[in-house]
Amino acid sequence: MAALGLLGAVLVGCGGQAGETAPSKEPAAAASPSARPSAAAAGPKPARAPAAPPTMAPGPGGLTPVYARRAADSPKSAEKVVALTFDADMTADQGPRAARGERFDNPQLIATLRRLQVDATVFMTGRWAEEYPDQARSIGGDPRFEIANHSYSHYAFASPCYGLPTVPGPDMTADVQRAFDAFRDAGAVNVVPYFRFPGGCYDDAALRALGPAGVTAVQWDVVSGDAFAKDPDAVAEQVLDGVKPGSLVVMHCTRSAAPVTEQAIRRIVPELRARGYRFVKVSELMSS
Repeated sequence: MAALGLLGAVLVGCGGQAGETAPSKEPAAAASPSARPSAAAAGPKPARAPAAPPTMAPGPGGLTPVYARRAADSPKSAEKVVALTFDADMTADQGPRAARGERFDNPQLIATLRRLQVDATVFMTGRWAEEYPDQARSIGGDPRFEIANHSYSHYAFASPCYGLPTVPGPDMTADVQRAFDAFRDAGAVNVVPYFRFPGGCYDDAALRALGPAGVTAVQWDVVSGDAFAKDPDAVAEQVLDGVKPGSLVVMHCTRSAAPVTEQAIRRIVPELRARGYRFVKVSELMSS
Protein backbone atom coordinates (compact mmCIF):
# COMPACT_ATOMS: atom_id res chain seq x y z
CA MET A 1 0.00 0.00 0.00
CA ALA A 2 1.34 3.42 -0.82
CA ALA A 3 2.98 5.48 1.86
CA LEU A 4 0.31 7.88 3.10
CA GLY A 5 0.66 10.74 5.53
CA LEU A 6 -1.80 12.44 7.83
CA LEU A 7 -2.59 15.72 6.11
CA GLY A 8 -1.66 18.87 7.97
CA ALA A 9 -3.75 21.08 5.73
CA VAL A 10 -7.18 20.21 4.39
CA LEU A 11 -8.15 20.14 0.73
CA VAL A 12 -11.44 21.94 1.01
CA GLY A 13 -14.55 19.91 0.19
CA CYS A 14 -17.74 20.31 -1.74
CA GLY A 15 -16.27 22.49 -4.46
CA GLY A 16 -13.65 24.61 -2.69
CA GLN A 17 -9.93 25.06 -3.18
CA ALA A 18 -6.99 23.88 -1.12
CA GLY A 19 -6.37 25.81 2.06
CA GLU A 20 -6.59 25.75 5.85
CA THR A 21 -9.16 23.97 8.00
CA ALA A 22 -12.00 26.28 7.02
CA PRO A 23 -10.82 28.62 4.26
CA SER A 24 -12.95 30.87 2.13
CA LYS A 25 -14.23 29.56 -1.16
CA GLU A 26 -16.57 30.36 -3.99
CA PRO A 27 -20.22 29.46 -3.31
CA ALA A 28 -20.60 25.71 -3.47
CA ALA A 29 -21.99 23.72 -1.44
CA ALA A 30 -19.58 -2.48 5.03
CA ALA A 31 -19.05 -5.03 3.92
CA SER A 32 -18.29 -6.20 0.36
CA PRO A 33 -20.62 -8.64 -1.38
CA SER A 34 -20.11 -12.20 -0.18
CA ALA A 35 -17.80 -14.38 -2.23
CA ARG A 36 -19.40 -17.27 -4.11
CA PRO A 37 -18.92 -20.74 -2.61
CA SER A 38 -16.42 -22.96 -4.36
CA ALA A 39 -17.43 -26.49 -5.32
CA ALA A 40 -15.33 -29.64 -4.87
CA ALA A 41 -15.84 -33.33 -5.53
CA ALA A 42 -16.55 -33.88 -1.86
CA GLY A 43 -19.28 -31.25 -1.92
CA PRO A 44 -19.61 -27.49 -1.62
CA LYS A 45 -17.33 -25.62 0.73
CA PRO A 46 -18.50 -22.69 2.84
CA ALA A 47 -18.15 -19.29 1.20
CA ARG A 48 -15.07 -17.38 2.19
CA ALA A 49 -15.58 -14.17 4.10
CA PRO A 50 -15.38 -11.15 1.79
CA ALA A 51 -12.19 -9.13 1.91
CA ALA A 52 -12.65 -6.01 3.98
CA PRO A 53 -12.10 -2.69 2.19
CA PRO A 54 -8.62 -1.35 2.96
CA THR A 55 -8.31 1.22 5.71
CA MET A 56 -5.37 3.05 7.21
CA ALA A 57 -3.99 2.56 10.71
CA PRO A 58 -4.76 5.29 13.26
CA GLY A 59 -2.29 8.15 13.28
CA PRO A 60 -0.42 9.68 16.24
CA GLY A 61 -2.57 10.10 19.33
CA GLY A 62 -5.31 7.89 17.92
CA LEU A 63 -6.22 10.40 15.21
CA THR A 64 -8.46 9.16 12.43
CA PRO A 65 -6.25 8.69 9.36
CA VAL A 66 -6.77 10.91 6.33
CA TYR A 67 -6.34 9.76 2.75
CA ALA A 68 -6.06 12.13 -0.20
CA ARG A 69 -4.29 10.21 -2.95
CA ARG A 70 -1.45 7.79 -3.40
CA ALA A 71 1.99 9.11 -2.56
CA ALA A 72 4.10 10.23 -5.50
CA ASP A 73 6.73 7.62 -4.70
CA SER A 74 4.25 4.73 -4.81
CA PRO A 75 5.38 1.83 -7.00
CA LYS A 76 2.08 2.27 -8.88
CA SER A 77 2.09 6.06 -9.05
CA ALA A 78 2.55 5.89 -12.83
CA GLU A 79 -0.54 3.70 -13.33
CA LYS A 80 -3.25 5.69 -15.05
CA VAL A 81 -6.12 5.22 -12.64
CA VAL A 82 -8.44 7.87 -11.27
CA ALA A 83 -11.20 7.74 -8.65
CA LEU A 84 -14.30 9.82 -9.32
CA THR A 85 -16.19 10.50 -6.09
CA PHE A 86 -19.62 12.09 -5.77
CA ASP A 87 -20.97 13.74 -2.61
CA ALA A 88 -24.70 13.12 -2.12
CA ASP A 89 -25.39 16.08 0.15
CA MET A 90 -28.51 16.71 2.18
CA THR A 91 -28.69 18.31 5.60
CA ALA A 92 -30.84 17.06 8.44
CA ASP A 93 -33.26 19.99 8.13
CA GLN A 94 -33.83 20.02 4.35
CA GLY A 95 -36.85 17.72 4.38
CA PRO A 96 -39.31 20.59 3.85
CA ARG A 97 -37.34 21.73 0.79
CA ALA A 98 -37.45 18.20 -0.61
CA ALA A 99 -41.20 18.10 0.09
CA ARG A 100 -41.58 21.29 -1.97
CA GLY A 101 -39.89 19.61 -4.93
CA GLU A 102 -36.21 20.51 -4.55
CA ARG A 103 -34.18 17.57 -5.84
CA PHE A 104 -31.18 16.50 -3.81
CA ASP A 105 -30.76 13.36 -5.91
CA ASN A 106 -29.45 12.99 -9.46
CA PRO A 107 -30.63 9.70 -10.99
CA GLN A 108 -29.57 10.81 -14.47
CA LEU A 109 -25.96 11.10 -13.27
CA ILE A 110 -26.05 7.58 -11.84
CA ALA A 111 -27.61 6.29 -15.06
CA THR A 112 -24.87 7.94 -17.12
CA LEU A 113 -22.13 6.42 -14.94
CA ARG A 114 -23.74 3.02 -15.47
CA ARG A 115 -24.09 3.53 -19.20
CA LEU A 116 -20.44 4.58 -19.47
CA GLN A 117 -19.41 1.68 -17.20
CA VAL A 118 -17.62 3.90 -14.69
CA ASP A 119 -16.70 2.59 -11.26
CA ALA A 120 -17.23 5.30 -8.63
CA THR A 121 -17.64 6.03 -4.92
CA VAL A 122 -20.66 7.95 -3.62
CA PHE A 123 -20.14 9.77 -0.31
CA MET A 124 -23.70 9.84 0.95
CA THR A 125 -25.31 11.55 3.90
CA GLY A 126 -27.70 9.53 6.02
CA ARG A 127 -30.40 12.09 5.42
CA TRP A 128 -30.05 11.60 1.64
CA ALA A 129 -30.45 7.84 2.09
CA GLU A 130 -33.57 8.38 4.16
CA GLU A 131 -35.07 10.69 1.54
CA TYR A 132 -34.20 8.39 -1.39
CA PRO A 133 -34.01 4.86 0.04
CA ASP A 134 -34.74 3.14 -3.27
CA GLN A 135 -31.85 4.96 -4.92
CA ALA A 136 -29.55 4.31 -1.97
CA ARG A 137 -30.38 0.61 -2.20
CA SER A 138 -29.85 0.59 -5.96
CA ILE A 139 -26.50 2.39 -5.76
CA GLY A 140 -25.44 0.26 -2.81
CA GLY A 141 -26.36 -2.93 -4.64
CA ASP A 142 -24.50 -2.16 -7.86
CA PRO A 143 -21.00 -3.69 -7.99
CA ARG A 144 -19.74 -0.68 -9.94
CA PHE A 145 -20.43 1.58 -6.97
CA GLU A 146 -19.67 1.77 -3.29
CA ILE A 147 -21.29 3.99 -0.68
CA ALA A 148 -19.11 5.86 1.78
CA ASN A 149 -20.14 8.04 4.72
CA HIS A 150 -20.61 11.82 4.37
CA SER A 151 -22.14 12.16 7.88
CA TYR A 152 -25.81 11.95 8.71
CA SER A 153 -26.62 15.63 8.80
CA HIS A 154 -23.99 17.36 6.60
CA TYR A 155 -23.25 19.58 9.56
CA ALA A 156 -19.67 20.74 10.07
CA PHE A 157 -17.18 18.80 12.18
CA ALA A 158 -15.05 21.93 12.70
CA SER A 159 -15.97 25.60 12.79
CA PRO A 160 -16.12 27.92 10.94
CA CYS A 161 -17.14 25.97 7.86
CA TYR A 162 -19.04 28.00 5.28
CA GLY A 163 -21.91 28.74 7.62
CA LEU A 164 -22.82 25.10 8.24
CA PRO A 165 -24.26 24.27 11.66
CA THR A 166 -21.71 22.41 13.76
CA VAL A 167 -22.03 18.91 15.19
CA PRO A 168 -21.16 19.07 18.92
CA GLY A 169 -17.95 17.18 19.63
CA PRO A 170 -19.59 14.49 21.80
CA ASP A 171 -22.11 13.77 19.02
CA MET A 172 -19.69 13.33 16.10
CA THR A 173 -19.23 9.58 16.35
CA ALA A 174 -22.98 9.08 16.75
CA ASP A 175 -23.64 11.24 13.68
CA VAL A 176 -21.36 9.00 11.58
CA GLN A 177 -22.98 5.85 12.94
CA ARG A 178 -26.46 7.25 12.27
CA ALA A 179 -25.52 7.59 8.60
CA PHE A 180 -24.30 3.97 8.47
CA ASP A 181 -27.61 2.95 10.08
CA ALA A 182 -29.53 4.84 7.38
CA PHE A 183 -27.62 3.01 4.64
CA ARG A 184 -28.39 -0.32 6.30
CA ASP A 185 -32.07 0.55 6.72
CA ALA A 186 -32.27 1.45 3.03
CA GLY A 187 -30.87 -1.96 2.11
CA ALA A 188 -27.52 -0.77 0.72
CA VAL A 189 -24.95 -3.57 0.55
CA ASN A 190 -21.71 -2.10 -0.85
CA VAL A 191 -20.93 0.20 2.09
CA VAL A 192 -17.29 0.95 2.86
CA PRO A 193 -15.63 2.41 6.00
CA TYR A 194 -14.61 5.74 4.50
CA PHE A 195 -15.74 9.18 5.63
CA ARG A 196 -15.71 12.61 4.02
CA PHE A 197 -16.00 15.69 6.22
CA PRO A 198 -18.83 18.06 5.20
CA GLY A 199 -17.20 21.07 3.63
CA GLY A 200 -13.87 19.31 3.99
CA CYS A 201 -13.52 20.99 7.40
CA TYR A 202 -11.85 19.17 10.28
CA ASP A 203 -9.37 19.59 13.09
CA ASP A 204 -7.57 17.27 15.50
CA ALA A 205 -10.59 17.15 17.81
CA ALA A 206 -12.77 15.91 14.94
CA LEU A 207 -10.18 13.30 13.95
CA ARG A 208 -10.05 12.01 17.53
CA ALA A 209 -13.84 11.92 17.77
CA LEU A 210 -14.02 9.76 14.66
CA GLY A 211 -11.51 7.21 15.92
CA PRO A 212 -14.16 4.96 17.51
CA ALA A 213 -16.10 4.88 14.22
CA GLY A 214 -13.29 2.93 12.57
CA VAL A 215 -13.29 5.02 9.39
CA THR A 216 -10.62 6.52 7.17
CA ALA A 217 -11.30 10.14 6.22
CA VAL A 218 -11.04 10.61 2.45
CA GLN A 219 -10.25 13.98 0.89
CA TRP A 220 -9.09 14.62 -2.70
CA ASP A 221 -6.49 16.28 -4.87
CA VAL A 222 -8.76 17.46 -7.72
CA VAL A 223 -11.65 19.86 -7.12
CA SER A 224 -14.17 19.71 -9.96
CA GLY A 225 -15.82 23.05 -9.24
CA ASP A 226 -19.21 21.55 -10.12
CA ALA A 227 -21.05 23.00 -7.12
CA PHE A 228 -23.45 25.66 -8.40
CA ALA A 229 -21.64 25.67 -11.76
CA LYS A 230 -23.56 26.64 -14.89
CA ASP A 231 -21.02 25.61 -17.54
CA PRO A 232 -20.38 21.86 -17.86
CA ASP A 233 -17.38 22.45 -20.12
CA ALA A 234 -15.71 24.59 -17.46
CA VAL A 235 -16.21 21.78 -14.93
CA ALA A 236 -14.86 19.21 -17.38
CA GLU A 237 -11.81 21.31 -18.19
CA GLN A 238 -11.01 21.82 -14.50
CA VAL A 239 -11.08 18.07 -13.92
CA LEU A 240 -9.17 17.22 -17.09
CA ASP A 241 -6.50 19.81 -16.27
CA GLY A 242 -6.07 18.52 -12.72
CA VAL A 243 -6.10 14.73 -13.04
CA LYS A 244 -2.82 12.87 -12.62
CA PRO A 245 -2.21 9.13 -12.21
CA GLY A 246 -3.79 8.13 -8.90
CA SER A 247 -5.92 11.26 -8.57
CA LEU A 248 -9.08 11.43 -6.46
CA VAL A 249 -11.72 13.84 -7.82
CA VAL A 250 -14.50 15.41 -5.76
CA MET A 251 -17.83 16.00 -7.52
CA HIS A 252 -21.49 16.02 -6.46
CA CYS A 253 -24.62 13.91 -6.82
CA THR A 254 -27.03 16.67 -5.75
CA ARG A 255 -29.02 18.00 -8.67
CA SER A 256 -30.13 21.28 -7.10
CA ALA A 257 -26.61 22.25 -6.04
CA ALA A 258 -24.65 20.78 -8.97
CA PRO A 259 -26.92 20.86 -12.03
CA VAL A 260 -24.31 20.34 -14.77
CA THR A 261 -22.31 17.44 -13.30
CA GLU A 262 -23.92 14.79 -15.49
CA GLN A 263 -23.17 16.81 -18.63
CA ALA A 264 -19.57 17.28 -17.53
CA ILE A 265 -19.17 13.55 -16.92
CA ARG A 266 -20.20 12.85 -20.52
CA ARG A 267 -17.08 14.75 -21.61
CA ILE A 268 -14.70 13.82 -18.76
CA VAL A 269 -15.04 10.06 -19.08
CA PRO A 270 -14.27 9.59 -22.79
CA GLU A 271 -11.45 12.15 -22.73
CA LEU A 272 -9.72 10.53 -19.77
CA ARG A 273 -10.15 7.09 -21.34
CA ALA A 274 -8.58 8.45 -24.53
CA ARG A 275 -5.60 9.42 -22.38
CA GLY A 276 -5.35 5.85 -21.11
CA TYR A 277 -7.03 6.29 -17.71
CA ARG A 278 -9.05 3.62 -15.94
CA PHE A 279 -11.77 4.51 -13.40
CA VAL A 280 -11.61 2.89 -9.97
CA LYS A 281 -13.42 3.09 -6.66
CA VAL A 282 -11.70 4.57 -3.62
CA SER A 283 -11.25 1.10 -2.14
CA GLU A 284 -9.24 0.02 -5.18
CA LEU A 285 -7.22 3.22 -5.18
CA MET A 286 -6.30 2.65 -1.54
CA SER A 287 -5.37 -0.97 -2.10
CA SER A 288 -2.89 -0.28 -4.90
